[in-house]
Amino acid sequence: MSDLFASEASGDAPSGPLADRLRPATFDDVVGQDHLLGPDGPLRRMIDSGRVASLVFWGPPGTGKTTLARLLAQVGDLTFVQISAIFSGVGDLKQIFEAARLRRRNGQRTLLFVDEIHRFNRAQQDSFLPHVEDGTITLVGATTENPSFELNGALLSRMQVLVLRRLDQDALEGLLERAEAHLERPLPLEAEARRMLLAMADGDGRYLLNMAEAIHELAGGEETIDGERLMGLVQRRAPAYDKDREEHYNLISALHKSLRGSDADAALYWLARMLVGGEDPLYIARRLIRFASEDVGLADPQALVQALAAREAFEVLGSPEGELAIVQATLYLATAPKSNAIYKAAGSAWRSAGETGSLTPPAHILNAPTGLMKDLGYGKDYVYDHDTDAGFSGQDYFPDDMPRERYYRPVERGFEREVARRLAWWDRQRRNT
Repeated sequence: MSDLFASEASGDAPSGPLADRLRPATFDDVVGQDHLLGPDGPLRRMIDSGRVASLVFWGPPGTGKTTLARLLAQVGDLTFVQISAIFSGVGDLKQIFEAARLRRRNGQRTLLFVDEIHRFNRAQQDSFLPHVEDGTITLVGATTENPSFELNGALLSRMQVLVLRRLDQDALEGLLERAEAHLERPLPLEAEARRMLLAMADGDGRYLLNMAEAIHELAGGEETIDGERLMGLVQRRAPAYDKDREEHYNLISALHKSLRGSDADAALYWLARMLVGGEDPLYIARRLIRFASEDVGLADPQALVQALAAREAFEVLGSPEGELAIVQATLYLATAPKSNAIYKAAGSAWRSAGETGSLTPPAHILNAPTGLMKDLGYGKDYVYDHDTDAGFSGQDYFPDDMPRERYYRPVERGFEREVARRLAWWDRQRRNT
């Protein structure tokens, strides 16, 4: 798990990577998490009380989860034990619990830090419960995934979730300056290259320090490094994106809501974030098809046509050429008039169908292919709409034992304005029959 290492260097700093040498020695050295460590922050209150509770640190890589856990162990004078859920099994946990139990008998408490805690399965997570409840361990877990989805409810109810934020530009700049102070000279970066390095870090403090160390070692005697040279020295990493986890759902939600809000530029940005991150373009195309019916509907009947055409175009052309068709559909949907009237109408109709059971259609709209059915009144008094002067009979087509319902309420936008006018005319004719 990535840390945020932001302490000032000291003469007896440990050897190893720069990020390890700059590990914070106090909470005041940590940058970028003022909402937790400020005067009214929940972590600051815990520190001031001297009592460390079981916690879950949820946040992106390089924001300080491991470092904060280490510092918390000092607050409560706890023995710090660190494991990774990726490399640990049931046997490892049993040994850790037994060792913690022995320490407790000797008056020493244990803070168990579990990196990537969401990787443990349900049974493994349940194994923590009795030891957390009886105070054998204070459990601090770190995860990049939403704990609501990844942790058992029983375990989550016994822990406080604290959200760590990705480091902003000011925090990253401060971290870079501390690295330069430790290295005893500024990095030989032009202003634009320095901005590029901060952007490439993408809020990850450890990544920034690793890249700073690499530049320091690889630059040699170069006077200054421009953006092009920087890209040659360090490898640009892909943005954080996991197609089956939290970031996937966050970005598709951002795209959908940007489309709904008719913000074409924001929609393009989130579309690009997903495609650059490796999302399947056909998944996005399917979501655009859904959006066309759910959020545009009959306000612009061409929206669904455009979305379907984009999916077909991508299947024919593939990537990257076919992605332009998805861009076209995205822009069309973002700029189309919006209506969720058919979405709401469908929901209302589905509820009525569930509530009314097996009501029979009115007899006059039933076919009567046999004499018996005619004798029972099937088809009696049915009026063929095309035989009327207006092409509209005004008959009631709801079940006899069910009052008329109004499910579909078109909005006064786009093509639905015309649909609303037609429905109003038919309502007047129906009342006059």
